[in-house]
Amino acid sequence: MFKKGVVSWLCALLLLNALIGFEAVWPTVWVKPTLKLGPDFLVLLLLMAVWTCWRGRLGSRLLAVLSGFYLVLVLGHYADMVVPNVLGRPVNLYWDLPQLPRFVWVSAKGLPGWMSVLAAAALVLFMVGLYRAIHWGFSTLADGLWAYRKTARLWILLLPLSAVACANYAGVESTWQVVCKPVVPTYWKEAVRLWDAFSPTGAASLLPASTVVDAAMAKPPGTVLTELKHRDVMLMLLETYGAMLYDQADANAAVAGSRRELANAIERSGWQAVSAFYTSPTVGGASDLAHMSVLSGIDLNLHQPRKFDVLMTTQRPTLLQVFQREGYEVVGLYHSVFWDWVERSFYRFDRYVSGPDLNYTGPAFGFWKIPDQYALAKYAEQYPAKPGDKPRLTVFPTISTHFPFYQVPPYQPDWKRVLSDTPFDPAQAARAQAEQVNWANMRPDYLRTINYCHQWLAGYFQQPEQRDTVVVMLGDHQPTGSVTGPDASWDVPVFIVAKDPALLARFKQLGFTDGLTPAHRKPLGGLNDFTATLLQAFGPGSVGP
Repeated sequence: MFKKGVVSWLCALLLLNALIGFEAVWPTVWVKPTLKLGPDFLVLLLLMAVWTCWRGRLGSRLLAVLSGFYLVLVLGHYADMVVPNVLGRPVNLYWDLPQLPRFVWVSAKGLPGWMSVLAAAALVLFMVGLYRAIHWGFSTLADGLWAYRKTARLWILLLPLSAVACANYAGVESTWQVVCKPVVPTYWKEAVRLWDAFSPTGAASLLPASTVVDAAMAKPPGTVLTELKHRDVMLMLLETYGAMLYDQADANAAVAGSRRELANAIERSGWQAVSAFYTSPTVGGASDLAHMSVLSGIDLNLHQPRKFDVLMTTQRPTLLQVFQREGYEVVGLYHSVFWDWVERSFYRFDRYVSGPDLNYTGPAFGFWKIPDQYALAKYAEQYPAKPGDKPRLTVFPTISTHFPFYQVPPYQPDWKRVLSDTPFDPAQAARAQAEQVNWANMRPDYLRTINYCHQWLAGYFQQPEQRDTVVVMLGDHQPTGSVTGPDASWDVPVFIVAKDPALLARFKQLGFTDGLTPAHRKPLGGLNDFTATLLQAFGPGSVGP
């Protein structure tokens, strides 16, 4: 009798696997089916077969529970695929769950009442329909497993597939071509993260008891940043600016000209630069780990992601709070962010400037839309540093050198025109917008983005200075292995640019050397050690080993 239902059984297999094997269409909220196997589904199928042989046919109550559990997995897989497209980071229930009510409320306020009701009804119907489809699938599979429970063919099929699923759970890379990302480990990771966040011992066990930031906050106000002499500070976090630009001969040659022009622009404008290498806590991505390592003085290594997750749930001070206590206004200039970045509450900026705040009307380049050059020019126009105002620390993560390194914006030498409705030559802009990602060979395009970075930096240092400023520029991490090649270091360059030779001399006593090319290749430490370097150089007293 069951042989007549083979087609239904195969349809159930395909349906349930497809519901947990889809991938996101970058950079949207839409998804597409794939031919990959869903490891969570394969494991459940094996468990169903074992249960059927051991306890008999799955009952209606167990099928209902199983279907509900699978619906949760499907929704989790969707979030795991789509959230990185929308927020630029993986799912984080600690930050995301509290935002859901507000997201629904804001969305409802923007719609007529009848449309909100209709949308809610459609969502309920969709969820009910999805649950019924899942329930039908598992009921059909249960019938088939009961009919074939004593046949060798069933186990010949299930055991190898389950072995592949288990290998995928274990992180065997060779399975990634045929097996999609599992969902259960994501839920487990989030459960551990929530436990760490709310457990009284979570932060204490993962984070150091105190840091150089804590030591600075313990000193009397007005005694920590004395050598800055109330100058403004611009902290530029240069996206994907790695040591390969120095270490690899062809890469060095490709950017040497624009680096030399940057050095000349700095010198012509009365600035001086010193530089050194440090080791980033990450490579190829996860820039937040590098940024927060510098701000917190904690080594937030890529191999220990729980430390970063837990830190963000605390109220521990960072360099930003040190500057605020010393009388600085702290501004976050994040022009790549177009969504409600809830994690910024940890940073406690006095002023936060996102992409929409900059009112960019020019051509969009790549996924991040706004060129770095425009962001800095518009920021200076919208929020000028006026004499008599509080000194300012600006945190500026750049974005135009971000993976996947395409649609490199043209440089506009006229910084006033870059703020107009036609910031670039239309033909140049059109050519840049027509560029496609070269997935097979990203290296040339990566080097082009670095040359663009050097160009706009050279232009920036030649602009009239509103107030005396110290510019701290650091690479956050090396590019992906497809660009660097195998066995590349995790090192990045760090630059200090200022007009005060005495201040720069303090950095040289701590290991920096003149120019944009560090004289010593050995890194001075991790980026978290650079926190101490900044506080030493900016603070009172003598410095040095």
